[in-house]
Amino acid sequence: MAVEVETESRAPAPAAVGRTAAAVHPSGIAAGIRRFFELTPINRRRWNNFKANRRGYWSLWIFGILFVVSMLANVIANDRPILASYKGELLFPILFDYPEEKIGGFLATIDYREEFAREEINQHGWMIWPPIRYSYETVNNNYPNRRTEGGECLGFPSPPYWLSSGVYCDADDAAKMAQYQALGNRNWLGTDDQGRDVAARVLYGLRVSILFGLILTGLASVIGIAAGAVQGYFGGLIDLIAQRILEIWSSMPYLYILIIISSVLIPGFWTLLGIMLLFSWTSLVGVVRAEFLRGRNFEYITAARALGVSDATIMFKHLLPNAMVATLTFLPFQLTAAITALTALDFLGLGLPPGSPSLGELLRQGKDNLQAPWLALTAFFSIALLLSLLVFVGEAVRDALDPRKTFR
Repeated sequence: MAVEVETESRAPAPAAVGRTAAAVHPSGIAAGIRRFFELTPINRRRWNNFKANRRGYWSLWIFGILFVVSMLANVIANDRPILASYKGELLFPILFDYPEEKIGGFLATIDYREEFAREEINQHGWMIWPPIRYSYETVNNNYPNRRTEGGECLGFPSPPYWLSSGVYCDADDAAKMAQYQALGNRNWLGTDDQGRDVAARVLYGLRVSILFGLILTGLASVIGIAAGAVQGYFGGLIDLIAQRILEIWSSMPYLYILIIISSVLIPGFWTLLGIMLLFSWTSLVGVVRAEFLRGRNFEYITAARALGVSDATIMFKHLLPNAMVATLTFLPFQLTAAITALTALDFLGLGLPPGSPSLGELLRQGKDNLQAPWLALTAFFSIALLLSLLVFVGEAVRDALDPRKTFR
Protein backbone atom coordinates (compact mmCIF):
# COMPACT_ATOMS: atom_id res chain seq x y z
CA MET A 1 0.00 0.00 0.00
CA ALA A 2 1.57 3.21 -1.13
CA VAL A 3 1.49 6.04 1.31
CA GLU A 4 1.50 9.49 -0.18
CA VAL A 5 3.29 12.12 1.84
CA GLU A 6 2.10 15.60 1.13
CA THR A 7 4.77 18.26 1.49
CA GLU A 8 3.71 21.72 2.33
CA SER A 9 5.73 24.57 1.01
CA ARG A 10 5.94 27.30 3.57
CA ALA A 11 6.35 30.89 2.66
CA PRO A 12 9.04 32.73 4.54
CA ALA A 13 7.94 34.62 7.58
CA PRO A 14 7.09 38.28 7.01
CA ALA A 15 9.85 39.38 9.39
CA ALA A 16 12.46 37.37 7.49
CA VAL A 17 11.26 38.85 4.20
CA GLY A 18 11.53 42.30 5.69
CA ARG A 19 15.06 41.69 6.89
CA THR A 20 16.14 40.31 3.52
CA ALA A 21 14.60 43.18 1.62
CA ALA A 22 16.17 45.69 3.97
CA ALA A 23 19.56 44.08 3.51
CA VAL A 24 19.30 44.22 -0.28
CA HIS A 25 17.66 47.63 -0.53
CA PRO A 26 20.10 50.50 -1.11
CA SER A 27 18.90 52.28 2.01
CA GLY A 28 19.73 49.16 4.04
CA ILE A 29 23.23 49.06 2.53
CA ALA A 30 23.73 52.75 3.30
CA ALA A 31 22.58 52.19 6.88
CA GLY A 32 25.07 49.33 7.22
CA ILE A 33 27.87 51.51 5.95
CA ARG A 34 26.91 54.27 8.39
CA ARG A 35 26.91 51.79 11.26
CA PHE A 36 30.35 50.54 10.20
CA PHE A 37 31.86 54.05 10.36
CA GLU A 38 29.84 55.17 13.37
CA LEU A 39 32.00 55.93 16.36
CA THR A 40 31.35 54.43 19.76
CA PRO A 41 30.67 56.93 22.57
CA ILE A 42 34.22 56.51 23.91
CA ASN A 43 35.84 57.02 20.51
CA ARG A 44 33.55 59.98 19.83
CA ARG A 45 34.75 61.53 23.08
CA ARG A 46 38.35 60.87 22.06
CA TRP A 47 37.78 62.47 18.66
CA ASN A 48 36.30 65.54 20.34
CA ASN A 49 39.35 65.71 22.61
CA PHE A 50 41.55 65.53 19.53
CA LYS A 51 39.67 68.36 17.83
CA ALA A 52 39.87 70.42 21.02
CA ASN A 53 43.63 70.60 20.44
CA ARG A 54 43.34 73.09 17.57
CA ARG A 55 47.04 73.09 16.77
CA GLY A 56 47.11 69.30 16.36
CA TYR A 57 43.79 69.21 14.50
CA TRP A 58 44.86 71.75 11.88
CA SER A 59 48.30 70.15 11.68
CA LEU A 60 46.60 66.90 10.68
CA TRP A 61 44.74 68.71 7.90
CA ILE A 62 47.89 70.42 6.64
CA PHE A 63 49.83 67.16 6.76
CA GLY A 64 47.03 65.45 4.83
CA ILE A 65 47.14 68.16 2.16
CA LEU A 66 50.94 67.84 1.91
CA PHE A 67 50.60 64.08 1.60
CA VAL A 68 48.04 64.34 -1.23
CA VAL A 69 50.09 67.00 -3.04
CA SER A 70 53.26 64.90 -2.76
CA MET A 71 51.42 61.85 -4.11
CA LEU A 72 50.44 63.98 -7.14
CA ALA A 73 54.05 65.06 -7.73
CA ASN A 74 54.09 63.51 -11.21
CA VAL A 75 51.15 65.70 -12.21
CA ILE A 76 52.40 68.89 -10.55
CA ALA A 77 56.08 68.74 -11.53
CA ASN A 78 57.09 66.86 -14.67
CA ASP A 79 59.12 67.42 -17.81
CA ARG A 80 56.36 65.82 -19.88
CA PRO A 81 52.91 67.17 -20.74
CA ILE A 82 49.94 65.77 -18.87
CA LEU A 83 47.96 65.49 -22.10
CA ALA A 84 48.80 66.22 -25.72
CA SER A 85 47.14 66.04 -29.09
CA TYR A 86 49.09 65.42 -32.30
CA LYS A 87 47.29 65.25 -35.65
CA GLY A 88 44.04 64.34 -33.96
CA GLU A 89 45.54 61.60 -31.76
CA LEU A 90 45.41 61.98 -28.00
CA LEU A 91 48.70 61.27 -26.24
CA PHE A 92 49.31 60.68 -22.54
CA PRO A 93 53.05 61.41 -22.18
CA ILE A 94 52.89 61.41 -18.38
CA LEU A 95 51.89 57.74 -18.47
CA PHE A 96 53.46 56.30 -21.62
CA ASP A 97 56.70 56.61 -23.59
CA TYR A 98 56.25 57.46 -27.27
CA PRO A 99 59.02 57.06 -29.88
CA GLU A 100 60.08 60.27 -31.57
CA GLU A 101 59.37 58.74 -34.96
CA LYS A 102 55.68 59.40 -34.19
CA ILE A 103 56.39 63.10 -34.74
CA GLY A 104 59.00 62.65 -37.46
CA GLY A 105 62.13 62.29 -35.31
CA PHE A 106 64.61 59.47 -34.73
CA LEU A 107 65.15 59.31 -30.95
CA ALA A 108 63.95 56.42 -28.82
CA THR A 109 61.53 58.61 -26.87
CA ILE A 110 60.18 62.12 -27.35
CA ASP A 111 61.92 64.91 -25.45
CA TYR A 112 59.01 67.30 -25.08
CA ARG A 113 61.23 70.14 -23.82
CA GLU A 114 63.38 70.01 -26.96
CA GLU A 115 62.65 72.72 -29.52
CA PHE A 116 61.85 70.38 -32.43
CA ALA A 117 59.28 68.38 -30.44
CA ARG A 118 57.62 71.51 -29.03
CA GLU A 119 57.24 73.19 -32.38
CA GLU A 120 56.09 70.03 -34.17
CA ILE A 121 53.39 69.18 -31.63
CA ASN A 122 52.21 72.79 -31.24
CA GLN A 123 51.99 73.12 -35.02
CA HIS A 124 49.77 70.05 -35.38
CA GLY A 125 48.06 69.98 -32.01
CA TRP A 126 48.44 71.16 -28.44
CA MET A 127 49.98 70.24 -25.07
CA ILE A 128 48.79 70.68 -21.47
CA TRP A 129 51.79 71.05 -19.19
CA PRO A 130 52.07 70.65 -15.40
CA PRO A 131 52.47 73.84 -13.34
CA ILE A 132 56.19 73.02 -12.95
CA ARG A 133 57.77 71.78 -16.18
CA TYR A 134 60.61 69.96 -14.44
CA SER A 135 60.93 66.52 -12.95
CA TYR A 136 63.27 65.90 -10.03
CA GLU A 137 66.10 64.95 -12.42
CA THR A 138 65.51 67.47 -15.21
CA VAL A 139 68.38 69.88 -15.86
CA ASN A 140 67.45 73.41 -16.89
CA ASN A 141 69.52 73.73 -20.06
CA ASN A 142 67.80 77.02 -20.90
CA TYR A 143 69.20 78.92 -17.94
CA PRO A 144 70.84 82.04 -19.41
CA ASN A 145 73.54 82.41 -16.69
CA ARG A 146 73.23 85.49 -14.49
CA ARG A 147 75.79 88.27 -14.71
CA THR A 148 77.42 89.71 -11.59
CA GLU A 149 78.26 93.36 -11.06
CA GLY A 150 81.83 92.55 -12.01
CA GLY A 151 80.70 91.09 -15.35
CA GLU A 152 81.28 87.44 -14.37
CA CYS A 153 78.82 84.84 -15.68
CA LEU A 154 77.60 82.41 -13.01
CA GLY A 155 75.94 79.08 -13.69
CA PHE A 156 74.54 76.65 -11.16
CA PRO A 157 73.33 76.74 -8.48
CA SER A 158 71.09 79.58 -9.61
CA PRO A 159 68.87 81.68 -7.30
CA PRO A 160 65.06 81.65 -7.39
CA TYR A 161 63.49 83.42 -10.33
CA TRP A 162 62.02 86.18 -8.15
CA LEU A 163 65.42 86.86 -6.51
CA SER A 164 67.38 87.04 -9.75
CA SER A 165 68.78 90.41 -10.77
CA GLY A 166 67.42 90.11 -14.30
CA VAL A 167 70.84 90.69 -15.92
CA TYR A 168 71.89 87.59 -17.88
CA CYS A 169 74.88 86.70 -19.98
CA ASP A 170 72.73 85.10 -22.67
CA ALA A 171 70.20 87.93 -22.85
CA ASP A 172 70.84 88.28 -26.60
CA ASP A 173 69.59 84.73 -27.24
CA ALA A 174 65.88 85.48 -27.72
CA ALA A 175 64.80 81.83 -28.04
CA LYS A 176 66.62 80.82 -24.87
CA MET A 177 65.25 83.75 -22.90
CA ALA A 178 61.69 83.11 -24.09
CA GLN A 179 61.92 79.47 -23.04
CA TYR A 180 63.43 80.36 -19.66
CA GLN A 181 60.83 83.06 -18.91
CA ALA A 182 57.84 80.87 -19.77
CA LEU A 183 55.62 80.53 -16.71
CA GLY A 184 56.12 76.80 -16.14
CA ASN A 185 59.88 76.97 -16.77
CA ARG A 186 60.67 79.44 -14.01
CA ASN A 187 62.67 78.06 -11.11
CA TRP A 188 60.64 79.47 -8.23
CA LEU A 189 63.02 78.04 -5.60
CA GLY A 190 66.14 78.16 -7.77
CA THR A 191 68.26 75.26 -9.00
CA ASP A 192 70.77 73.01 -7.26
CA ASP A 193 74.44 72.61 -8.16
CA GLN A 194 73.53 70.39 -11.13
CA GLY A 195 70.86 72.66 -12.59
CA ARG A 196 67.85 70.70 -11.32
CA ASP A 197 64.74 72.54 -10.15
CA VAL A 198 64.66 72.78 -6.33
CA ALA A 199 60.86 73.02 -6.13
CA ALA A 200 60.45 69.75 -8.05
CA ARG A 201 63.07 68.00 -5.92
CA VAL A 202 61.42 69.19 -2.69
CA LEU A 203 58.04 67.93 -3.90
CA TYR A 204 59.39 64.49 -4.86
CA GLY A 205 61.58 64.44 -1.74
CA LEU A 206 58.53 64.98 0.48
CA ARG A 207 56.82 62.04 -1.20
CA VAL A 208 59.81 59.76 -0.66
CA SER A 209 60.19 60.85 2.98
CA ILE A 210 56.51 60.45 3.85
CA LEU A 211 56.15 57.08 2.13
CA PHE A 212 59.36 55.80 3.68
CA GLY A 213 58.24 56.91 7.13
CA LEU A 214 54.73 55.47 6.79
CA ILE A 215 55.89 52.09 5.47
CA LEU A 216 58.68 51.78 8.03
CA THR A 217 56.41 52.83 10.91
CA GLY A 218 53.67 50.43 9.82
CA LEU A 219 55.90 47.38 9.41
CA ALA A 220 57.92 48.11 12.57
CA SER A 221 54.70 48.55 14.55
CA VAL A 222 53.27 45.22 13.38
CA ILE A 223 56.47 43.33 14.29
CA GLY A 224 56.95 45.20 17.58
CA ILE A 225 53.33 44.73 18.68
CA ALA A 226 53.43 41.02 17.88
CA ALA A 227 56.72 40.52 19.75
CA GLY A 228 55.57 42.53 22.76
CA ALA A 229 52.24 40.69 22.86
CA VAL A 230 53.92 37.27 22.94
CA GLN A 231 56.35 38.34 25.66
CA GLY A 232 53.76 39.98 27.86
CA TYR A 233 51.07 37.33 27.52
CA PHE A 234 53.14 34.20 28.06
CA GLY A 235 55.80 35.70 30.36
CA GLY A 236 58.11 33.31 32.21
CA LEU A 237 60.99 31.78 30.31
CA ILE A 238 59.77 33.07 26.95
CA ASP A 239 59.78 36.64 28.25
CA LEU A 240 63.20 36.20 29.89
CA ILE A 241 64.88 34.85 26.76
CA ALA A 242 63.19 37.41 24.50
CA GLN A 243 64.29 40.26 26.73
CA ARG A 244 67.92 39.17 26.64
CA ILE A 245 67.80 38.84 22.84
CA LEU A 246 66.17 42.27 22.63
CA GLU A 247 68.88 43.85 24.76
CA ILE A 248 71.63 42.36 22.61
CA TRP A 249 69.88 43.36 19.37
CA SER A 250 69.20 46.92 20.56
CA SER A 251 72.85 47.45 21.50
CA MET A 252 74.10 46.75 17.97
CA PRO A 253 75.35 49.90 16.16
CA TYR A 254 73.03 49.94 13.15
CA LEU A 255 74.88 52.86 11.53
CA TYR A 256 78.07 50.79 11.17
CA ILE A 257 76.04 47.83 9.95
CA LEU A 258 74.41 50.11 7.39
CA ILE A 259 77.81 51.27 6.17
CA ILE A 260 78.99 47.67 5.78
CA ILE A 261 75.85 46.60 3.93
CA SER A 262 75.98 49.69 1.71
CA SER A 263 79.48 48.73 0.62
CA VAL A 264 78.23 45.32 -0.49
CA LEU A 265 74.71 46.04 -1.81
CA ILE A 266 73.55 48.82 -4.11
CA PRO A 267 71.68 51.29 -1.88
CA GLY A 268 68.01 51.73 -2.71
CA PHE A 269 64.65 52.55 -1.19
CA TRP A 270 63.71 48.97 -0.28
CA THR A 271 67.24 47.99 0.77
CA LEU A 272 67.41 50.94 3.13
CA LEU A 273 63.90 50.24 4.38
CA GLY A 274 64.78 46.63 5.15
CA ILE A 275 67.93 47.60 7.05
CA MET A 276 66.09 50.25 9.06
CA LEU A 277 63.28 47.79 9.79
CA LEU A 278 65.74 45.36 11.38
CA PHE A 279 66.43 47.88 14.15
CA SER A 280 63.20 49.93 14.31
CA TRP A 281 60.75 47.27 15.49
CA THR A 282 62.20 47.17 19.01
CA SER A 283 60.87 50.59 20.04
CA LEU A 284 57.28 49.46 20.65
CA VAL A 285 58.02 46.10 22.26
CA GLY A 286 58.40 47.47 25.77
CA VAL A 287 55.12 49.42 25.69
CA VAL A 288 53.05 46.51 24.38
CA ARG A 289 54.77 44.03 26.71
CA ALA A 290 53.93 46.17 29.75
CA GLU A 291 50.28 46.46 28.73
CA PHE A 292 49.97 42.70 28.22
CA LEU A 293 51.71 41.94 31.52
CA ARG A 294 49.24 44.24 33.26
CA GLY A 295 46.15 42.93 31.52
CA ARG A 296 46.75 39.19 31.37
CA ASN A 297 45.56 38.72 34.99
CA PHE A 298 42.33 40.68 34.62
CA GLU A 299 39.19 38.80 35.60
CA TYR A 300 37.66 38.76 32.12
CA ILE A 301 40.89 37.27 30.73
CA THR A 302 40.82 34.55 33.39
CA ALA A 303 37.17 33.86 32.56
CA ALA A 304 38.01 33.62 28.84
CA ARG A 305 40.72 31.05 29.58
CA ALA A 306 38.27 29.06 31.73
CA LEU A 307 35.79 29.00 28.84
CA GLY A 308 38.46 27.51 26.55
CA VAL A 309 39.08 30.59 24.38
CA SER A 310 42.33 30.21 22.44
CA ASP A 311 45.42 32.21 23.35
CA ALA A 312 45.47 33.95 19.97
CA THR A 313 41.87 35.14 20.39
CA ILE A 314 42.55 36.42 23.91
CA MET A 315 45.71 38.22 22.81
CA PHE A 316 44.47 39.96 19.69
CA LYS A 317 40.76 40.37 20.42
CA HIS A 318 40.64 41.09 24.15
CA LEU A 319 44.07 42.37 25.23
CA LEU A 320 45.35 44.14 22.12
CA PRO A 321 42.60 46.84 21.98
CA ASN A 322 43.61 47.96 25.48
CA ALA A 323 47.29 47.98 24.52
CA MET A 324 46.64 49.98 21.36
CA VAL A 325 45.70 53.07 23.36
CA ALA A 326 49.28 53.43 24.62
CA THR A 327 50.73 52.26 21.30
CA LEU A 328 48.87 54.78 19.13
CA THR A 329 50.32 57.61 21.20
CA PHE A 330 53.82 56.67 20.04
CA LEU A 331 53.08 56.24 16.32
CA PRO A 332 53.32 59.91 15.21
CA PHE A 333 56.65 60.18 17.02
CA GLN A 334 57.79 56.92 15.40
CA LEU A 335 56.95 58.42 12.02
CA THR A 336 58.93 61.53 12.89
CA ALA A 337 61.92 59.42 13.91
CA ALA A 338 61.78 57.44 10.64
CA ILE A 339 61.75 60.59 8.49
CA THR A 340 64.56 62.10 10.55
CA ALA A 341 66.66 58.94 10.18
CA LEU A 342 66.24 58.93 6.39
CA THR A 343 67.14 62.62 6.21
CA ALA A 344 70.25 62.10 8.34
CA LEU A 345 71.44 59.11 6.30
CA ASP A 346 70.93 61.02 3.03
CA PHE A 347 72.83 63.97 4.48
CA LEU A 348 75.74 61.65 5.33
CA GLY A 349 75.62 60.05 1.88
CA LEU A 350 74.56 56.64 3.22
CA GLY A 351 70.91 56.75 2.19
CA LEU A 352 69.22 56.74 -1.20
CA PRO A 353 71.26 56.41 -4.42
CA PRO A 354 72.87 59.57 -5.84
CA GLY A 355 70.39 61.62 -7.85
CA SER A 356 67.35 60.50 -5.87
CA PRO A 357 65.09 63.30 -4.64
CA SER A 358 65.86 63.69 -0.96
CA LEU A 359 65.57 66.45 1.61
CA GLY A 360 68.77 65.26 3.28
CA GLU A 361 70.69 65.40 -0.01
CA LEU A 362 69.39 68.94 -0.61
CA LEU A 363 70.52 69.89 2.90
CA ARG A 364 73.99 68.53 2.12
CA GLN A 365 74.10 70.62 -1.05
CA GLY A 366 73.29 73.68 1.06
CA LYS A 367 76.26 72.85 3.31
CA ASP A 368 78.56 72.45 0.32
CA ASN A 369 77.30 75.63 -1.41
CA LEU A 370 77.20 78.33 1.25
CA GLN A 371 77.08 80.95 -1.50
CA ALA A 372 73.61 79.60 -2.39
CA PRO A 373 71.61 80.00 0.85
CA TRP A 374 68.31 79.16 -0.86
CA LEU A 375 69.32 75.49 -0.93
CA ALA A 376 69.86 75.14 2.83
CA LEU A 377 66.89 77.37 3.72
CA THR A 378 64.49 75.46 1.47
CA ALA A 379 65.60 72.09 2.85
CA PHE A 380 65.53 73.34 6.45
CA PHE A 381 62.05 74.85 6.28
CA SER A 382 60.68 71.79 4.45
CA ILE A 383 62.03 69.38 7.07
CA ALA A 384 61.06 71.67 9.97
CA LEU A 385 57.49 72.05 8.68
CA LEU A 386 57.01 68.33 8.13
CA LEU A 387 58.41 67.28 11.51
CA SER A 388 56.59 70.06 13.39
CA LEU A 389 53.26 68.98 11.93
CA LEU A 390 53.83 65.39 13.01
CA VAL A 391 54.86 66.44 16.52
CA PHE A 392 51.73 68.58 16.88
CA VAL A 393 49.58 65.68 15.66
CA GLY A 394 51.31 63.39 18.17
CA GLU A 395 50.54 65.80 21.01
CA ALA A 396 46.88 65.90 19.97
CA VAL A 397 46.71 62.09 19.82
CA ARG A 398 48.22 61.92 23.29
CA ASP A 399 45.56 64.32 24.61
CA ALA A 400 42.79 62.41 22.85
CA LEU A 401 43.80 59.07 24.40
CA ASP A 402 44.45 60.46 27.87
CA PRO A 403 42.11 58.53 30.23
CA ARG A 404 41.81 61.54 32.53
CA LYS A 405 40.18 63.51 29.71
CA THR A 406 38.24 60.62 28.17
CA PHE A 407 36.51 59.38 31.34
CA ARG A 408 36.12 62.58 33.30
